[in-house]
Amino acid sequence: MFGNPFMTSFAALPLITGGQSRAVNAENPKGEKGKGGMAASGLGPSRKGSPCLGEIKPGETATLAEIDGPGVIQHVWITVTEKTSEADCFVLRDLVLRMYWDGEESPSVESPLGDFFCCGFGRGCVVNSMPIAVNPARGFNSYFPMPFRKKARITIENQHKNSVPAFFYQVDYCLYEELPENTGYFHAQWRRQRITEKAKDYVVLDRVRGRGQYVGTYLALTTLERYWWGEGEMKFYLDGDKEYPTICGTGTEDYFGGAWSFASQEEGKTVENTYCTPFLGYPYYAHHDNSVHND
Repeated sequence: MFGNPFMTSFAALPLITGGQSRAVNAENPKGEKGKGGMAASGLGPSRKGSPCLGEIKPGETATLAEIDGPGVIQHVWITVTEKTSEADCFVLRDLVLRMYWDGEESPSVESPLGDFFCCGFGRGCVVNSMPIAVNPARGFNSYFPMPFRKKARITIENQHKNSVPAFFYQVDYCLYEELPENTGYFHAQWRRQRITEKAKDYVVLDRVRGRGQYVGTYLALTTLERYWWGEGEMKFYLDGDKEYPTICGTGTEDYFGGAWSFASQEEGKTVENTYCTPFLGYPYYAHHDNSVHND
């Protein structure tokens, strides 16, 4: 018998799962027991001797973790600069995060780093939710359980034009003797369309086969007109639906738990409101492009 490794609520804390806690980072890249904090620095032994990856060169792919299972990744923490110069300020879009489970050749997770942590446009913002938290300044956290039976591999590719310095990360996980038979794998994909077509639905996700559970959506968009963009309904076509979906919402802001274009009227002006809740949010809004600063 074994405890359920996915029971992560406070109510489940007293239940002993039998998992062995481990962590991978730049100093202990294999997560070995009793081998954390071994690197020395000018501050002395076991004092930030190897706190981060010092540099990821353009075109280089760095391996963040290779873990033998069975196990469950419980927390991923990352922080990195968002720009290498005032003009080269899209590091969060140019770093590509990939995750592979159990020896697969194609990744189950493939996304720009910022977008995976609900920070689109190459811009960091504060996100306060249960599965994803982004804290000042650009402290990226994921609490999605990510199980694997044989091996987990996580990489980061630098598609930025410049080297990216000082990439900090830690992957916290537990090892188990076995996982429940009905354990599924975590998947995430990223896609975009430069210009959407009027009256034609934008496809968020398709070609998903087999049994599974849909977790959610992060959506980042730029409008080219000043008019409200959110009247499109989120539609879910399930198990052979053709012309009409099984689930159809009432508007984009409604899908994300808001209402009335996320806006309030203050002294005759429309004011956008951002918010974060445990499972829903609208964490970022900007009314102009501030990506390049000219002195």
